[in-house]
Amino acid sequence: MKRKGKISRKTKETSISVDLNIDGKGKYKINTGIGFLNHMLEQLSKHSSIDMSIKAKGDTHIDLHHTTEDTGIAIGEALKKALKNSVGIRRYAHAMIPMDETLSRVAIDISNRPYLIWKVKLKVEKLGEMDTELFKEWFQAFSQAAGITLHVENIYGDNSHHIIESCFKGLARSLRAALEIDPRNSKSIPSTKGSL
Repeated sequence: MKRKGKISRKTKETSISVDLNIDGKGKYKINTGIGFLNHMLEQLSKHSSIDMSIKAKGDTHIDLHHTTEDTGIAIGEALKKALKNSVGIRRYAHAMIPMDETLSRVAIDISNRPYLIWKVKLKVEKLGEMDTELFKEWFQAFSQAAGITLHVENIYGDNSHHIIESCFKGLARSLRAALEIDPRNSKSIPSTKGSL
């Protein structure tokens, strides 16, 4: 069964297309118009092994909020579409990601019960052209649209670039593990309810 999802999202504020393949090699082609967001989404694709093609245009002449948030929504929707009914997945995963002086922890449950816990504090207001408050918005939008319970915590670190990058890489590695097909339960849904 091919686990691919394609989404086109168009509003008055943004126009976004996402095409992804869960069972890919981590190949990516990403253009959001926001350099730092591109960099983070490239990390997400590479370290999750999910192939991603993302093209976004937004009202960046106002600010970067709508493009950032709507990109999270579109990626989450494409992932949920690719999963279909979640048969055979491992469902739970976590990752501890070191990056130089930084250590971050990410834990996920692909549960169809979206929730975000965000315990990340940054010392600067901007990374590149992005307001650092937008990173929580991206993770919130992604978790809601994908139906994922997502806990993100920076345990320690000084460099804000390292902190955020370790969070995206932690999400990537957690997705890679949670989305794997469990050979012992490849034909069942990982829930006693019988559905997610």
